[in-house]
Amino acid sequence: MRPVSVWQWSPWGLWLCLLCRLCLGSPSPSTDPEKRAGSQGLRFRLAGFPRKPYEGRVEIQRAGEWGTICDDDFTLQAAHVLCRELGFTEATGWTHSAKYGPGTGRIWLDNLSCTGTEQSVTECASRGWGNSDCTHDEDAGVICKDQRLPGFKDSNVIEAHVRLKGGAHPGEGRVEVLKAGTWGTVCDRKWDLQAASVVCRELGFGSAREALSGARMGQGMGAIHLSEVRCSGQEPSLWKCPHKNITADDCSHSQDAAVRCNLPYTGVEAKIRLSGGRSRHEGRVEVQVGGPGSLHWGLICGDDWGTLEAMVACRQLGLGYANHGLQETWYWDSGNVTEVVMSGVRCTGTELSLDQCAHHGTHITCKRTETRFTAGVICSETASDLLLHSALVQETAYIEDRPLHMLYCAAEENCLASSARSANWPYGHRRLLRFSSQIHNLGRADFRPKAGRHSWVWHECHGHYHSMDIFTHYDILTPNGTKVAEGHKASFCLEDTECQEDVSKRYECANFGEQGITVGCWDLYRHDIDCQWIDITDVKPGNYILQVVINPNFEVAESDFTNNAMKCNCKYDGHRIWVHNCHIGDAFSEEANRRFERYPGQTSNQII
Repeated sequence: MRPVSVWQWSPWGLWLCLLCRLCLGSPSPSTDPEKRAGSQGLRFRLAGFPRKPYEGRVEIQRAGEWGTICDDDFTLQAAHVLCRELGFTEATGWTHSAKYGPGTGRIWLDNLSCTGTEQSVTECASRGWGNSDCTHDEDAGVICKDQRLPGFKDSNVIEAHVRLKGGAHPGEGRVEVLKAGTWGTVCDRKWDLQAASVVCRELGFGSAREALSGARMGQGMGAIHLSEVRCSGQEPSLWKCPHKNITADDCSHSQDAAVRCNLPYTGVEAKIRLSGGRSRHEGRVEVQVGGPGSLHWGLICGDDWGTLEAMVACRQLGLGYANHGLQETWYWDSGNVTEVVMSGVRCTGTELSLDQCAHHGTHITCKRTETRFTAGVICSETASDLLLHSALVQETAYIEDRPLHMLYCAAEENCLASSARSANWPYGHRRLLRFSSQIHNLGRADFRPKAGRHSWVWHECHGHYHSMDIFTHYDILTPNGTKVAEGHKASFCLEDTECQEDVSKRYECANFGEQGITVGCWDLYRHDIDCQWIDITDVKPGNYILQVVINPNFEVAESDFTNNAMKCNCKYDGHRIWVHNCHIGDAFSEEANRRFERYPGQTSNQII
C-alpha cells in the first residue's frame, strides 16, 4: 500500500476534495481501493463495429455492470494504458464521438487524464467512478497494436529471457528469468505491479493484472536469480530494473514471485463447451465448426484422446488444467449433439486451442463410431508438478556388478536388458548403473496414481503393489539421441518420504496404504532398491547422456510436463563411469541445451 499523506486524511483536505468534485468537476486522482490494488476488480473489452479484435469502443465492467468512457480529455496516453489493460502492448490510435457506435449503461469515467506510464487506468486522474456529464455519443475508443498472442507457435521468435511456469491459465505463472544460460526464479521482496507489468510486456502481453508473492504459482527449484526488483514499469526487461544480486541466505523458493497478465480477447473459448457433466468443470467436449451461416456444434472422436489433449481443451475453456482425458463418455448425456466433427486430435499440451493441435481434416476417421466413445474432460484449477532432484542422481551414481542369482525378481519385473534372457542363469552377473531418485511435488495439488486401489497389481516376487506400471524411464543415449540401454521403474511405492517443515505427510505405502506425493513433499527411491538402475552390460565405452523421465506416458496430469526429464553427461571407459552436469531438461536455455547434447564433457566433477 502507498504511504498516505497528512493532507489526504485531514478534515480540511477531505472537505476541499469534496468541493472540488461537486463544484468544479475537475479531474482528481481516484482514491478508490481499486487504485491501490491495480485493476484486478475490473474487466475490460472492446465493442462496437465488428472489424478487428484490436480496435473498438472501450468498455469497463465494474461491480458487475458494463459501461463506457467519455472522450473528454481522452488522448493517446490514456489509450496506451487502456490497451495494456486489454492485453496489448500499446496503442496506435484513439477515437472520439462514438466512432465505434454508442454504448449503453453507465459512463464510468470522464475527463480521464493519463501520462501513459500508468500500469492501470485506476492510477489515472478522472472525475471519479460514475461521475460524468457526457452522453454515449461521446464514447471513446482505441486502436491497439496488432499482435500475435504469445503462445502461438512462431519459429522466428528470438529466445526469450523471461518465462512463466505453473499457471493454470495463459499469461499467468511463476516468473523465471535466464542468467548465464540457466533459468531461475525471482524473489518476491518488494515485488509489485510495476515489476510484474515489465514481465508481462516483455512476454508480449499488456500490463499486469496482479503481482503475486509467496509462491502462489508453485515453487521453483534451483537458482534464485533476482531479489528486491524495483521497476518504474517502463523498462524493456526485468534485468534493466534496479535489483539485488541474490545470496544463499536472502530468499527461499517459498518466496517465488508470480504474475497474472492482461491478455487480448481471442474468442477461442466461445468455440468449445462441455455438456452432460455434474459441474461446469467436466463433461463431453463439443466444438463449433463451419463457416458463416453454417456454424454448428459437434463431438470429438475419443480415439487416442488423452491427458495432453484434455489439457488443451481445459485451457481453451478457461478452466485450468486437466485432471483426466476420457475416451468414453457414455455416462454423460450428449443432448441433441450426436455428430462427430473432429478426429485424430494430437496435441503437445502447450497449445492455446484444439485448432492448433494436429487433427484430421474434413474426413473424419473414428474406429469406434458410437456416441459413447467421444472425448470428455475433467478440469481443475490446480495440478501436481513433479521434479527430480538432479544433483542427487549425480552424487549417488555408481556401477555394481550384481550376480544373476540375486536378480530373479528383477528379471520377472522386466528390469534387465533383453540380453539377460539368454544369460547362463544363475551364473554370471549384470553390470548396473545405480543411483538414487528423489522426486519432489512442487505443484499445487497432490500427485495421485491414475488407477484406484482396486486395480493396483500385486507382484508376488517383491511382495508389493504397482499403482502405475511405468512411473519413470531411465535411458542411456548417444550424443545424437540413439538409445543404447534402458530401464524403467514401476510405482511400487509412491509415498511422502520427507516433507518441508510446514507440511505433514499424507501418504505411506505400508499395509496397503494410500499412495501419492503431497505438495511440498518428496518420494525417495534409494539406489539400493531393486530396479533402481539401468542395465549397461551391453554398453560399449564412450560418451553418453543419462536421461530420466518421470510420468513418461502422461498418465497423471501435471501443470508442467516440460520439466519431467533430467539429463546428465556420462563418460564410460568400460570399468568406471563419470556422471556430471546433471540438470532438469528445461533448466538451461535452448542454446545451452544444444551445446550440452552436441559436445558431452570430457571432464567430471565427480568420479565413481
